Amino acid sequence: MKIKQVEELVGITSKNIRFYESQGLLTPERADNGYREYHQDNIEVLKKIKLLRKIGISVEDIKSVLNDNVTLENCLEKYLDVLEKQKSNLTKMYNLTEEIINQKCELNNLKTDEWLEKMENMEKEGIDFVNISKIDIHMKKKMGAIIGGAVMIVFMIFLIGMFLWGNSVDPIPLGLLIVLVAIPVVIIVCIIGVLIGRIREIDGGEEDEAAKY
Repeated sequence: MKIKQVEELVGITSKNIRFYESQGLLTPERADNGYREYHQDNIEVLKKIKLLRKIGISVEDIKSVLNDNVTLENCLEKYLDVLEKQKSNLTKMYNLTEEIINQKCELNNLKTDEWLEKMENMEKEGIDFVNISKIDIHMKKKMGAIIGGAVMIVFMIFLIGMFLWGNSVDPIPLGLLIVLVAIPVVIIVCIIGVLIGRIREIDGGEEDEAAKY
């Protein structure tokens, strides 16, 4: 079975499948031509990986379970401790937000220094607030992809305009004109498709997610 078939069957992108291979979670066979060949046991492993990643288990911990270095039960118990901490964090952030609301504050009279100091003290106690830098990185990646795609699309539209203008000045055979215009149009469609895929990848890319662990 080829990687595209596996992608459709399991619902994991080929990029993520290769990422799992690079991390030692999956070892497909190689055919005589050098291409990866996936079998049913690889499919089952990928389904297990998908399940555990959706729960939130780290790639490193999944690898330990697959290599029998730790039992699934111990892995999940360890993750429960992580969830318990997250639950505590959310409760305290909820209480802090509620406290700000109860102060009846507007933006112009919000005591930012006072609240920031309180948050810093909470962070010293182990509370994790939203990591702004990671959000900014994702936004920069999105903007970079969008700007790059937009520049290419504008360039293709410019080419189409040049072809049409040139044809109005010095007409060429209709068939040739259609081909010349169709090429940039196809490229534009491909750029849009790639751009949509890239944005989805940035929003939920496994490699970015796995880097947290």
